[in-house]
Amino acid sequence: METVKKSTLEFLNILKDNNNREWFIKNRSLYTDARDNFESFVQAIINKIIDFEPIMKGLEVKSCVYRINRDIRFSNDKSPYKTHLGAFIVKGGKKNGDKFAGYYIHIEPGKSIIAGGAYMPPTPWLSAIREKIDEEPQKLIRIINNKDFIKYFRKIDGEKLKKAPKGYHTDHPNIDLLRFKSYLVVNEVTNEFVLSDKYFNHIMNVIKAMKPLNDFLNDN
Repeated sequence: METVKKSTLEFLNILKDNNNREWFIKNRSLYTDARDNFESFVQAIINKIIDFEPIMKGLEVKSCVYRINRDIRFSNDKSPYKTHLGAFIVKGGKKNGDKFAGYYIHIEPGKSIIAGGAYMPPTPWLSAIREKIDEEPQKLIRIINNKDFIKYFRKIDGEKLKKAPKGYHTDHPNIDLLRFKSYLVVNEVTNEFVLSDKYFNHIMNVIKAMKPLNDFLNDN
């Protein structure tokens, strides 16, 4: 079974204090080892997901893992590198993150998470999600009241509108669910757990608990 190596977290820790191109070039081998470990770990997750998500068949890790280079064009923070490793496992790869709900793996010292759902979906998709909630509210309510959903996520997370979305009244019986601008779930894990032999199976349990929500968000 694939595991996250201690050296991978150590590299990310060191990078926080040496986030510059000169250091990175001199220590590229540390990054390469960390990247290879993370990619092997994520590919193993993909291979397991295929058992219950056949639509993921043929998905390669390269299309899911994000680059470590930051886009600094419009940021006041000019640090050239991210201090985490992330991958979005979704039909067609991360480029489809604005089309489908998927599974996000994020490894960062002290801030590692397993997350998913729909992050800031474009207006047509968000409108379709709201219509589905309006038409089939009990379906979503059953999902978020499931014991495994509550165990791993407690509730849906995401930014909300202050008022009712256009086309819906403030006294709508499910207005709290309709006001979301993102439909996210997050499971936080400690450094110790990331490095343990239980982490892989935990991820799979979290993903299985997340799948009904993703299916609901994608069914429009």
